[in-house]
Amino acid sequence: MTFRPEDYRAPLEQAVRYAREWLDSLPSRPVKPAAPVDQLAAAFARPLPEEPADPAAVVAELATLAEPGLMAIGSGRFFGWVMGGTLPAALSADWLVSAWDQNGGLRYATPATAAIEERAGAWILDLLHLPAASAVGFTTGGTMANFVGLAAGRGAVLGAAGWDVNRDGLTGSPRVTVLAGVEVHISVLLALRYLGLGGPTLVAADPQGRIRPDALAEALSAVTGPCLVVLQAGNLHSGAFDPMRECIRLAHDAGAWAHVDGAFGLWAAASPRWASALDGLDTADSWATDAHKTLNVPYDCGIAVVADAAGIRSAFGAQTSYFVQDDAGAADPMELVPELSRRARGVPVWAALRSLGRSGTVSLVEGLADNARALAAGLAALPGVEVLNDVVFTQVSVSFGTDDRTVRVTQALIDGGAVWMSGSVWSGRAVLRISVSNWSTDAADVAVAVDAVAQALATVTTAATDGE
Repeated sequence: MTFRPEDYRAPLEQAVRYAREWLDSLPSRPVKPAAPVDQLAAAFARPLPEEPADPAAVVAELATLAEPGLMAIGSGRFFGWVMGGTLPAALSADWLVSAWDQNGGLRYATPATAAIEERAGAWILDLLHLPAASAVGFTTGGTMANFVGLAAGRGAVLGAAGWDVNRDGLTGSPRVTVLAGVEVHISVLLALRYLGLGGPTLVAADPQGRIRPDALAEALSAVTGPCLVVLQAGNLHSGAFDPMRECIRLAHDAGAWAHVDGAFGLWAAASPRWASALDGLDTADSWATDAHKTLNVPYDCGIAVVADAAGIRSAFGAQTSYFVQDDAGAADPMELVPELSRRARGVPVWAALRSLGRSGTVSLVEGLADNARALAAGLAALPGVEVLNDVVFTQVSVSFGTDDRTVRVTQALIDGGAVWMSGSVWSGRAVLRISVSNWSTDAADVAVAVDAVAQALATVTTAATDGE
């Protein structure tokens, strides 16, 4: 086979055509997929062909078969899990990343993508008011961003106890105690599992899910060895922020590492609106966030920040004879994340921030929160609807009275397809959980969402009346 640039033209033109059709459909199409997975699986259930196929025809077949099973996550009416849409500059940059086909691991080998990611990292530290000397790594998502921060913390606290985890592993090491709020996110639990640290000791939280400093102080007083403290910037159900300065001070006074899980909420630090709520955030040791959430770049793009750049390189740095290092001695991108080989996922972050600028990033974050408050106000005006959380950021948790009624309204809403909101359980109660994460959500989308909930509520109420 011979490389011919012209061979890419027809399939890329097909891809652009179908991408445009998809994007054009988002403002009006139902959010839920039109076909279930078994129907899609049947459509794709074909034997592997014996002969090659025309690449343009393959792209057309793929787009046509997949379309009924696509969820409109990029729609301004998607409020399910915390998933943002994709900003135009970020999507376009992501296409370039695939076309460039750069392995983003070594500065010497792929200097352009390394330089772009380094600048994106510097912009993030500046925007979020984190220590300027921190190391920034681009991971697959929030789970691995937590993994990176906690791995650096594990090495640091064990090192302080005289144990080299890189050399000796965990067998026979001092036990590392992990303290986390009772509403810790599952991504943290997974990261701890991957690190061999087991489950955390859970610390009491207030009714909004914020870890209680008095309970944290009591838990720390019972710890006798190495310790990691995990805090939240953005509770999954309430959006609330842990009291950072007090909790981080307590952790440091006890010799513990303070890590902040800020999958979506860390971006609140870009706006002065949350300066008080996040006071002291910059004093932590590591932070994790997801750029595909609040910043609205394509998957996959977690961001791990570690204040001690040497600590993260100690956890993930690896060298061998065939790695060509840059003479400058700066950290290679592969020394900041678990992967040696990876796509240059920080490039769309650069593009998103370059297109938004500082004021645009602040407006994006504040706009999401404004829409969450508007949704909460509209829903609270409906009969029998109770907003359970203080709407401090982008999350809204709603009850329709009983758990059974809440579950049925949630299902009716999903079946309607106009919007997507997910069910959950918070503080022992079934809730409709709303996450406002899409840059394109506007007042019209909010109005459609409130009306869709009203219709779902009416459907359930009518069914209950007819059944009596």
